[in-house]
Amino acid sequence: METGIATTRLRPESDERFVPLRRELGVTTFGLNQMVLLPGQRGRIHRHAHQEEVYLVLEGRLSLIVEGDEQLVGPGELVRVAPELRRQLANRGPERVLLVALGGSQEHQGRDGEAFPSWEATESAPPQETPLPGDLPPEELRDG
Repeated sequence: METGIATTRLRPESDERFVPLRRELGVTTFGLNQMVLLPGQRGRIHRHAHQEEVYLVLEGRLSLIVEGDEQLVGPGELVRVAPELRRQLANRGPERVLLVALGGSQEHQGRDGEAFPSWEATESAPPQETPLPGDLPPEELRDG
C-alpha cells in the first residue's frame, strides 16, 4: 500500500469508456473505475471469482442486467452485485450514463480508525468514543 495522498478527478467528457481511477490514485486494495456509456453502448457480460462490485450512477439511467433480469439504476442510486452473478451494463436511454464502479474481494477491516479531539492531541481513541467537533465558526467559511 502506498503512503501519503494522491488525487485525481472524474473525467465525464473523456472519450474513453473505462477510466481506471485505481491506478491513477495508487489504490491497491479495491477497484475504482469511471465508466461512460453513450446511448446504445453496453459492456461485456461478466462475473468475478471473488470480487463484489458496487455501481454508483452519477448521470443518466443505467440498465443493469443481472442473470438476465434488468433493472434501471438512476442518478444517486447504488447497487451491489455479488461476485458469482453474471452482469452486463447497458445504456438504453437517450443520454449518456456516467457511473463509478467499485470492487473488492477482501473482508472489510471495520473499526480500525483512530480519532483525535484536536490537531494538537497525540492520544487517540476509537471514533465512536470521540465527540464530533463543533461546527465551523462563520469566519472560517468560504464563498464558493
